[in-house]
Amino acid sequence: MRLIGWAIALAAAGLTPAAAQGPASASNQNGAAVPAATPPAGTAQNPGKPDAATAPAVVPGSVGHMLPTVGVGEPSAGRMGIQDQVTPIGREAAAFHNNWLLTLCAIISVFVLVLMIFALVKFRRGANPTPSRNTHNTLIEVVWTLLPVLILVAIAIPSIRLLRHQYSPPPTDVTVKVTGHQWYWSYELPDYGVSFDSYMLKEANDPTRQANQRARTDADGPPLLAADERLVIPQGKVVKFIITADDVIHSFAVPAFWIKQDANPGQLHETWAKVDRPGVYFGQCSELCGARHGFMPIAVEVTSPAQFAAWIAQKGGHMPGAQPAAAATTGTQAAAQPSAAAQQPATNQSTTAQN
Repeated sequence: MRLIGWAIALAAAGLTPAAAQGPASASNQNGAAVPAATPPAGTAQNPGKPDAATAPAVVPGSVGHMLPTVGVGEPSAGRMGIQDQVTPIGREAAAFHNNWLLTLCAIISVFVLVLMIFALVKFRRGANPTPSRNTHNTLIEVVWTLLPVLILVAIAIPSIRLLRHQYSPPPTDVTVKVTGHQWYWSYELPDYGVSFDSYMLKEANDPTRQANQRARTDADGPPLLAADERLVIPQGKVVKFIITADDVIHSFAVPAFWIKQDANPGQLHETWAKVDRPGVYFGQCSELCGARHGFMPIAVEVTSPAQFAAWIAQKGGHMPGAQPAAAATTGTQAAAQPSAAAQQPATNQSTTAQN
């Protein structure tokens, strides 16, 4: 057993990430200190991100950087139960869980406890020195067969209703394609010409944080949940999420939306949400996807349609039906060229007439 323990320890040391072994390599064999190399990208962010000094300044409270509300859309210390739901499906599911399933569980637990106490008291040895030899009771057998069936039917009816509502979405207003990577998320709004990557924001004292990576603040969200780029969606609109992955299986989960959908490579899965309450809502990858699985946060900001349009413009996109700015500029230049060509013959004719 001792040999097996040593083998496991050696294997774990060999699999330790280079970032964790960095301090040990800071000195050479002679004990002389050497400058520590720049740590690798670390647990999340892309080292190619622009430096904070050159990137646009982050203004807390602006679109894309809304201040989170403590206890809303995020875990809370000491809290029990499900997060407050902000979608119709979430509210229906939470009500089914809290008002029906928990009540049913409590009734069944009390009923079984009463039966156990009754059996312990009535059929104890002191009260029944000569035990009964009955082996069948038709009424009891009918009851313990029908009662579980009725309980399952009582659970199945609201469950099927909830599934029907969940998988019969209303017409879509906004489509978002979500792609899971090791270990970050990519978002694309194809109708708006917007796409970007989202990485976890590291702590200021994180030794793996690069100099070109912005550190997390409380205005960004809780530790391990704050992202450098949030997904912004409009309030009160039906948003369809098309979810996939490009390497291993991930899971796109936002508890306040009642969303937890696997992201499988080569497959497109679909879910939807209609959020009526503005705010910032956090989630995480909920499928073990490798060494840095715990560093794949999801940050979704719900704002008004006007602010959503402003965010789209800020990202260089365009609203559906509107011509992109680059295309509009190209079209204007193309329209100006025929006009100049049409004016050139007239100029030549007047010159010829003067001669």
